[in-house]
Amino acid sequence: MILGTAGHIDHGKTALVRALTGVETDRLPEERRRGITIALGFAPLRLEGLPPIGVVDVPGHEAFVRTMLAGASGIDVALLVVAADEGVKPQTREHLEIVRLLAVPRLVVALTKCDLVDAVRAAATDAEVRALLAATPYADAERCAVSSVTGEGLEALRAAITRAAHAVPGRTDADPWRLPVDRVFSVRGTGTVVTGTAWSGRLTKEASVRLLPLGREARVRTIEVHGAAVEEARGGARVALALAGLAREEVPLDAVLVRADEPWESTRVLRADVTLVQDAEPIGPRHRLRFHVGTADVGARCVALGGPLVGGEPRAVRIVLDAPVVLRAGDRFVLRGGARTGTLGGGCVTDPLPTSARARPWSHPGASDAVRLGWMLDEAAATGLALAPLPQRLGRRVAEVQRLVRGLDRVVELDGRLLRAEQLDGARQRLLEIVDAAHAANPLAPGCDRQTARGALRVAPLVADEVIRRAERAGHLVGEGPWLRRPTHRPADDVGVRSRRDAVRARLETAGATPPSRTELIAEFGKDVIPILRQLEEERAIVSVAMDWWFSVGAVRDLLARLRAFVRPGVRYAPSELREPLGITRKWLIPFLEWCDRRGISRREGDGRVFREVPAEP
Repeated sequence: MILGTAGHIDHGKTALVRALTGVETDRLPEERRRGITIALGFAPLRLEGLPPIGVVDVPGHEAFVRTMLAGASGIDVALLVVAADEGVKPQTREHLEIVRLLAVPRLVVALTKCDLVDAVRAAATDAEVRALLAATPYADAERCAVSSVTGEGLEALRAAITRAAHAVPGRTDADPWRLPVDRVFSVRGTGTVVTGTAWSGRLTKEASVRLLPLGREARVRTIEVHGAAVEEARGGARVALALAGLAREEVPLDAVLVRADEPWESTRVLRADVTLVQDAEPIGPRHRLRFHVGTADVGARCVALGGPLVGGEPRAVRIVLDAPVVLRAGDRFVLRGGARTGTLGGGCVTDPLPTSARARPWSHPGASDAVRLGWMLDEAAATGLALAPLPQRLGRRVAEVQRLVRGLDRVVELDGRLLRAEQLDGARQRLLEIVDAAHAANPLAPGCDRQTARGALRVAPLVADEVIRRAERAGHLVGEGPWLRRPTHRPADDVGVRSRRDAVRARLETAGATPPSRTELIAEFGKDVIPILRQLEEERAIVSVAMDWWFSVGAVRDLLARLRAFVRPGVRYAPSELREPLGITRKWLIPFLEWCDRRGISRREGDGRVFREVPAEP
């Protein structure tokens, strides 16, 4: 359980934490000299009937709102501190807005410095705070008047915090482990130590962890929770981890630690539901923003359908980040415009890993998990929706994702991908059209090349294979080696086709070892000579020696016989030495020798060739 302070500068947050816990959270010399909190402070709070609560003390000065946001992320109960002698101030409002945007479950109000005011002033401040909370989810939050100096009201505040803590839903160990890093330092004899608020999951000593978005791995040497050494840590605790395998300078403060065996990915594009504060200026896609989640603070742009974002209206958006962050659906974030404009709004991640950098925002905000899963399936179409990232994309545990998938109608799982049955049906229809087109374009061929058909479908290879298998099982296609054909397809074999095929074959046989080139054959017989040549190859009447050259089998057999009679194994021969024995010029000699190279009959050595045993048949 984590309790985080919030409130204006010099309203007594740190003094109140010290009074409640006995710990001085201002640890930096600069903080003590200036009397303000600059960095996050931490302390354990022990209340009757509860395990120790981690207290995060945040700065109240507007210059340190980024630090405040880092501390506010992941808290369960917010302690809003308002000085009775000053009342509600600008940072009171902004911190409360941040608490609301982050959807912190519970809030308790401490009206501090009550020893400095009379009853009238105290009542006025209480009324001002009550009015401030009225339009928020915390309208019924308990308010306690306290003095950190005299101790007045501290017991009542402890009781209020206890009641709020009991009302917060417990966290489960079944969620994946995640810890945004908020401090990094080195300890002699221990090495690199990182601290943070564990958002979820469970981690044990000696576990392997990954540092995202860098992807570096490390081993957990020791774990401390609230300053005590433990064997394991769980979500909702303040945790310090000593890491083996990482140097201090390798760990940035906006990093996230996850378990190495859990499939987390970082992202620079996400979908989200966003609501701007009521008085915010409209925000268009070119508006530069700061995106705060956990301890990360990165530049961002928001793209919404239907025009700019306006205050008070929830909208579904795509957010493009300047740097990668680690997100899960359901994570809350805050959008700021810098020191001048302050907090502009915030929202909830609805898809941290869209499959395209230009993914369109969802059609409307507030969609359920089942609806978003359906949208993802439709978006994936016939390429299939990968199952592995769905826990992160939906913000649900693996078992919950499996239940959602089982509830889908007419969905097929193929080797870790989900497809709607109608997508497979559509892909099968496209496959049949591809094969029909191949038959029409090349009636002499045995069918459509299988690999060509797979590529033309433009789907994942495993999906293409399944579509082909289904078409074969249904009797729509026949597979014969590398070919796919319709059951009724036979290579054209009428008298006209036979006559032209015989003419082409006779032309190549007559030409012997000096056949016409591809260009010459097309000029003599027309463009559809290519299918005839391919059919003659299938019949083993000719040999494709090179891309533009076909020799009759008899010519190749004769060249091999001449080669076998002339060359000696292990002797290198230059092409010029082979022209006369083979009886051909360089125009045909080089394509033939390169064919020999490909068949392993010869081996290139410099500008010559060394021959192995020359076969009798091509």
